[in-house]
Amino acid sequence: MSGGASDRLGRFLTAWLGAWPGTDGAVTAVASDRRAAPAWDGRANPIVGVVTPTGGVVSVRPDLHPAAAAALAGTAPADVPAALSDAVGGRVGAGIFRWSDDPVAFEPVGRWVPFDDPVVPPWLRPFGGEVLVATDDGGRYLAGVGLKRHDPTGEEISVGTEEAARGKGLARRLVSQAARRVVDERHAAVTYLHAPDNLASARVAEACGFPDLGWKVIFGAPA
Repeated sequence: MSGGASDRLGRFLTAWLGAWPGTDGAVTAVASDRRAAPAWDGRANPIVGVVTPTGGVVSVRPDLHPAAAAALAGTAPADVPAALSDAVGGRVGAGIFRWSDDPVAFEPVGRWVPFDDPVVPPWLRPFGGEVLVATDDGGRYLAGVGLKRHDPTGEEISVGTEEAARGKGLARRLVSQAARRVVDERHAAVTYLHAPDNLASARVAEACGFPDLGWKVIFGAPA
């Protein structure tokens, strides 16, 4: 175990952020060329981090490292977004970071199709590769999951359900189906991120075996 993470998650966080773990209440700033390179969607993410109640790592573009390191020295995990926002003159936020090595297995409800299949809605197309969709008897799209393929060690789940199809358990069954594929077939870490006020997403995560352990994802960019 590394900083409360499983070996699988630890490998992913080390690759994604450039170091892991952050422990003993310290939050470490790491300079990484990866923050200047295109991410899963082709856009660079200058600031990405994961903090836990006992520490964490924030990965930043190399030119931001001196200011970020100075700002995070002695900073408590809960104060990281505000400290970084002041240091880089930009906007830094936080979301809920969840992960699971053994997602709950619900009955599958979706089918994997190419991202450019006619049934795939616009929001799912940027994920590329295959996406997971649930359709009605007439083949109309109801809900779907895209995977942010950060690298071979870890993938992140994104789910969306059409308003008319909500309340039927589609999201949790799709998330379960996608998560099991990542864990069982790709042997990678699977994560689930959402905004703190997205209670519907939180319920789906909990149902699928992604607990809230007090971990936060940090994201942002300089002005």
